[in-house]
Amino acid sequence: DLAAPRLAKWFAQSVHDRSDKALEKILRDAGMSVQFKLSRAANDVLQATVAENVSLIKSIGQQHLSQVEGLVMRSVAAGRDVGGLAKELEARYAVTRKRAALIARTESNKATAVINRVRQQSVGIKQAVWCHSHGGAHPRPSHVKAGADKVIFDVDKGWFDPDEGIHVWPGQLINCRCFSRPILPKVKPE
Repeated sequence: DLAAPRLAKWFAQSVHDRSDKALEKILRDAGMSVQFKLSRAANDVLQATVAENVSLIKSIGQQHLSQVEGLVMRSVAAGRDVGGLAKELEARYAVTRKRAALIARTESNKATAVINRVRQQSVGIKQAVWCHSHGGAHPRPSHVKAGADKVIFDVDKGWFDPDEGIHVWPGQLINCRCFSRPILPKVKPE
């Protein structure tokens, strides 16, 4: 409980800083110079990310403790030995560790996606190309296809994922490691 707010704030600020640097480099490589300031929209996204992460970080501990309590109670009621309880606790701890890793990965990708979208919108980028990361053991077939087809989507709306039946942005869904490449507007020479 004590560490969750500081950890979440550090996480959100780190994602924000990385996203800014990545988009600044893309724009600089295209001959555009932009220095980002924390806009109201970007700040709102950052604060929402912090709040969501505090809640998720705290939920891991609460869920873990209630599971441990239940295992101990069932072990005592069933007259089990300490060895059996230890094995169950070890198995549960591994599950909690995997859940924590999934939450960390998903929230990092989701926060990056939202911050990238807000930043792209702030500099007038209207479209992006969906890129599949080829990471993970069980990729979504629709995301693999969108990446292979180099699907162009509207930054404001996202891409319509036919498997989910909704518009999404890269990295928004649980365990999605996809990302996007912004399509820079053509600059007319003066």
